[in-house]
Amino acid sequence: MAENDHMVEAQPPDPARMRRDYPGWPGEPLTEQTLGATWLEQFQRWFAEAVAAPEIVEPNAMVVATVGRQSVPSARTVLLKAVDDRGFVFYTNYESRKATEIGMNPEVCLVFPWHAISRQVIVGGTAERVARSETEAYFATRPRSSQLGAWASPQSRVVTRAELEAALADAAARFPEPEPVPAPPHWGGLLVRPRTVEFWQGRPGRLHDRLRFRDTGQAWIVERLAP
Repeated sequence: MAENDHMVEAQPPDPARMRRDYPGWPGEPLTEQTLGATWLEQFQRWFAEAVAAPEIVEPNAMVVATVGRQSVPSARTVLLKAVDDRGFVFYTNYESRKATEIGMNPEVCLVFPWHAISRQVIVGGTAERVARSETEAYFATRPRSSQLGAWASPQSRVVTRAELEAALADAAARFPEPEPVPAPPHWGGLLVRPRTVEFWQGRPGRLHDRLRFRDTGQAWIVERLAP
């Protein structure tokens, strides 16, 4: 008998059989009474706890969903770089797919997927460019390699690795050390001004807590959503 006759072909994992219960956050529960007074206060509280959780590698990673031509959606993960009472700020190439789609339709959705601690934050709102001075101030704090990469990368366009590396070499030659690298004119920040900010906390039996701050135009209200 051939050796392979004893081997059973491995079956691919069945996602329908995957189960994980959510025991809930070991600290303060998410209730209307424990919720922060504002969406910003609550976000900053949860963000600090996500930063402190060693299981979360990049707590500032967030999914940004946009809608382009013919109502076709697209999504990608970017890094949050600032949050204040205006909203959430990230940076990108203004000629990228995400920025181009935002230029056509400023409605966006953000998701902070803190699965390791059974939490999500989901934001709905509109995006706009930040002031150029804000972009330049942030760009100056980036590592030099990232600054040169912003000049080299025609983000979202088809390119070969050789072309990309050649463009990086050109950028390095254009801005030799110790000359500072300026922010490219086609690169900058986008501010997402929220209309809704939902805080999702996993609970046993899939009876999750979902508390949403929503701007009515006159005031922010809090609503509990069914899981």
